[in-house]
Amino acid sequence: MRWKLPALFTTPLHLTRHLLLNAALMAVALVSVSLIVSSGHWLRARRVDLTTDHLYTLSPGTRAIVEHLQRPLRLTLYFSEHATRDLPKLHSYEQRVRDMLQEMTARAHGRIHFNLIDPVPYSDDEASAEGAGLISAGGGTNGERVFFGLVGSVLEAGQEEADETTVPERSLSIAFFDPAREAFLEYDVAKLIYELNQATKPPIGVISSLPVEGNPALGQPPWMVMQQLAQQFDVRTLDPAGLKAIGADIHVLLLIQPRNLPDDALYAIDQYVLRGGHLVVFVDPDAEMADIDEAPAGASSAPPATTASSDLPRLFKAWGVRYDPQRVVLDPSHALTIELGGASVSHPAMLWLDSSLLNRADPVTASLQRIDLSTAGHFDLAPDATLRLIPLMQSSTDAEAVPVARVQQVNDNPSLLLQGYRADNTRYVFAARLRGRFASAFPERAKAPGHLAHSAGGGEVVLVADTDLLSDRLWLEPQTVLGQSMMRPFANNGGLVSNLVDNLSGSSALLSIRGRIGSQRPFTRVQALRNVADQKFLQKEQELEGELAETRQRLAELQSAKDGSHAGREQRQEVEQFRQRQLAINKELRDVQHQLNAEIDALGLRLKVINIVVMPALVALIGLLLGWRRTRRNRRR
Repeated sequence: MRWKLPALFTTPLHLTRHLLLNAALMAVALVSVSLIVSSGHWLRARRVDLTTDHLYTLSPGTRAIVEHLQRPLRLTLYFSEHATRDLPKLHSYEQRVRDMLQEMTARAHGRIHFNLIDPVPYSDDEASAEGAGLISAGGGTNGERVFFGLVGSVLEAGQEEADETTVPERSLSIAFFDPAREAFLEYDVAKLIYELNQATKPPIGVISSLPVEGNPALGQPPWMVMQQLAQQFDVRTLDPAGLKAIGADIHVLLLIQPRNLPDDALYAIDQYVLRGGHLVVFVDPDAEMADIDEAPAGASSAPPATTASSDLPRLFKAWGVRYDPQRVVLDPSHALTIELGGASVSHPAMLWLDSSLLNRADPVTASLQRIDLSTAGHFDLAPDATLRLIPLMQSSTDAEAVPVARVQQVNDNPSLLLQGYRADNTRYVFAARLRGRFASAFPERAKAPGHLAHSAGGGEVVLVADTDLLSDRLWLEPQTVLGQSMMRPFANNGGLVSNLVDNLSGSSALLSIRGRIGSQRPFTRVQALRNVADQKFLQKEQELEGELAETRQRLAELQSAKDGSHAGREQRQEVEQFRQRQLAINKELRDVQHQLNAEIDALGLRLKVINIVVMPALVALIGLLLGWRRTRRNRRR
């Protein structure tokens, strides 16, 4: 006998499947959430950088700096969270900066204390940000000012716990994190930390035949570049007449317009470079700020061109550097406009270099916008040179090298320099880094105590073929503000010198930090799809325009026909055919657009599946494996 259940206890098959599917989905959701939470607990102490360019992995130089700090530091990041809510790119960059600072803090063994502050308008935090030297940018929500900078402070000796009331011993700041300088973010932050860790100003040496230090007896102040350097460094003037050796404590040596240096001084410079010292050489074929009335010893009968020029022939030859102290580079496309005789004239030997002529991949010149030069020379390498010349500043291809005497002869009318002008189609190098293994220019002193024949490798010298860029007149102009006279910079010459010395005075760990690729990555696959679609659109547009031109020509021919009625019928047929073809082409254009959108949507769906399903499942699986291994290890114990 068969028993039949009442209808009350029966359930349709499709409802049963629906309930089972919902139950399965709920079970999967609960399991996924549980796995993610548990794996997050197990993986809390583990950090993995899966970005293509390892954006969140500190370089060895940065790790060496933060892991060997001797003084407790406080890093305060000021970011206007509310004012930038409509600026998603700046928010993304702030997250990048914050992650890097947190990574540095985690590796500093408690010596770095990191704080994040939102300086809302009219608050004490905003006042402290301005007092620390941070600058604000416009364009925030409701016209609010945007602060995005870093303040680093040195805490008192032995102070391990930092709070906002602690008075810092010393402070430095990054006024604003410019997204355009993201490639040097790690370098800039590491440099700030390195400088804060220094108890005293780093000493630098200066050897100069120009009056860069001014003349106190005549009431002449030091040149502004020297005043800026004195704020950051312990500037020591070295007398080449009695110079026998350069101390190892000199972080950077500035050699400005060297003229007839004694052999002992040259040998001291030679050995300083071979020991790993950092040398910056400023030479000039026509130093306009030189005192040509007082010629150097041994050059009393030299013509003015030689008196105002400088060279290091012995050292340059040993390094494989070619430099002609009798030639000046002209570049009419970047000529400065000067006032001469009450008129404005372009001087092709006085140049302004914009950012396109500066090395954007070097931290020294990456943020500079303009450098002014005057009667500058150029550098090149000899065919047998073993060192590398990395340009920092160079001319355009519309440049020509001419004798310096020709430039001096037309000082009253520089436009004469363009007579017979012929561009060399060469980019002349005005400033460069010289890197590699240096050889001594004094092999005859091989028996001298402590003599070095070669550098250990990785040496570096910076060469600049102009000294006039150091003078105030090429980058500063007087300005009166509130009744007080001030100097306003119109070029970045001072920033160039400060950046050079700042860069070279750091430790080897700091110098090893190179620029990185930015974190803003374009959607290359989507852009490729759009490019393909644009090509299809272009082809269709060209096809439509061609048919339109043919139809117009046909209509013109029909209008010239004698049979008006016949021409009218043919015109109507021709127009109707064109309209039908135009509709067909428009439909094809829409199909191409729909196909593009479908491919982009499919790509987006794949990315969502990977981000929402695959990656969490993978993280959960790794967490389960690590948890299982830990449990198994504990059971064995």
